[in-house]
Amino acid sequence: MSNIIFELKDVHYSYMGKFPALCGIDMTIRSGEKIAVIGANGTGKSTLLQLLDGLIFPDQGNMTAFGERLLEHSHDDEKAAHRFRKRVGLVFQNADIQLFCPSVREDIAFGPLQLGVAEKEVKRRILEIAQVLDIQHLLDRVPHQLSIGEKRRVAIASVLAIDPDVYLFDEPTAGLDPLTVRHIIDFIVTANQRGKTIITATHDLHIIGEIADTVYVFGRNKRIVSGGSSESVLNDNPLLELNNLIHIHRHQHDGQEHVHKHLPLEEH
Repeated sequence: MSNIIFELKDVHYSYMGKFPALCGIDMTIRSGEKIAVIGANGTGKSTLLQLLDGLIFPDQGNMTAFGERLLEHSHDDEKAAHRFRKRVGLVFQNADIQLFCPSVREDIAFGPLQLGVAEKEVKRRILEIAQVLDIQHLLDRVPHQLSIGEKRRVAIASVLAIDPDVYLFDEPTAGLDPLTVRHIIDFIVTANQRGKTIITATHDLHIIGEIADTVYVFGRNKRIVSGGSSESVLNDNPLLELNNLIHIHRHQHDGQEHVHKHLPLEEH
């Protein structure tokens, strides 16, 4: 049996049919892989995750998920939609999009209850997940009153409650303090060790070595401009500089030229 989860061949997508977001994407994602999609803002990373999550569909090209072609009407069948939703979960960059219930407890329960999980099992999952993510003290809080980092962990909990085969993370560490970043990295690594497939969109190169074995680089042309192991991509300074993921700083010191690479917005 094939272990291919997603396969994209010459996939294109544009917003309102006018503004290209992805152009000619070819990608194969297998079960258990740990993948990062990197690129500057506006290169199509978030759009790709929405495609993989079945929120939008290709304008052109072929895309399959779990061996079946993914089309706009694929989720018209309620049973097929439930099967897909049980297997794929997306954690949005903006947790406010994902959290809408009166309490954290209800937000975590929402997904599995919608998918028909028994209430007793949902309660068990909530307690287990709250312990894993250290959010027991937040369960009865109002989500919109939480900090950014707390909201991000609750959003992860709401997806973890579904227990999907595939986790999609959109900029999971953006705007977070170092300790919360550490917690999220540890969660991603542990989930992958449990056999989950992880696809993370980010432009934070600091975390790539831990959260990904394979990296795809998206360019300003909305295409994949390179792909390879995390080590090979992170060491390719010309590639990273060309695609606005680092900038090279050169200076003279004691008559010798020194070269440093910096991520965007880092101080020299």
